[in-house]
Amino acid sequence: MISPLVRIQREDFSLQDEIDALSTGRADIGAVVSFTGLCRDEAGTLAALELEHYPGMAEAEIARVAAEAASRWPLMGLVAIHRYGLVKPGEQIVLVLAASAHRRAAFEAADFMMDYLKTRAPFWKREHRADGTLGRWVEAKTDDDDAAKRWEQAP
Repeated sequence: MISPLVRIQREDFSLQDEIDALSTGRADIGAVVSFTGLCRDEAGTLAALELEHYPGMAEAEIARVAAEAASRWPLMGLVAIHRYGLVKPGEQIVLVLAASAHRRAAFEAADFMMDYLKTRAPFWKREHRADGTLGRWVEAKTDDDDAAKRWEQAP
């Protein structure tokens, strides 16, 4: 079984650098699926999103779920990177890479990881508004919760 790579960091990441680190020299990998989540400003009022986590606990919990993904699908690599601190609209927040011999396993594992990260990962998100005020703490959406529930029945 693979050893998934989990990083929680303040600084941005490079998608290409992470793909290269995962796949260079690996002729056995037939598919690398990537998901990059960006900070979104739907209403035009967001200056930044403040992402907080519980150091140690967040890494351990994400590593546990990544290990579950690695046991469910025949993966050859799995990377989960999540940023913390202030992230401005348009900037990257999260990266999931899943590598496998075949695309289906890579797609499903990446989808599983993102459903978990959106709903259950120990992160807290608070809006910083363009007018200088602090906004609300952001909660998981019902659609995200519903999407995550499908993995409770899936093999």
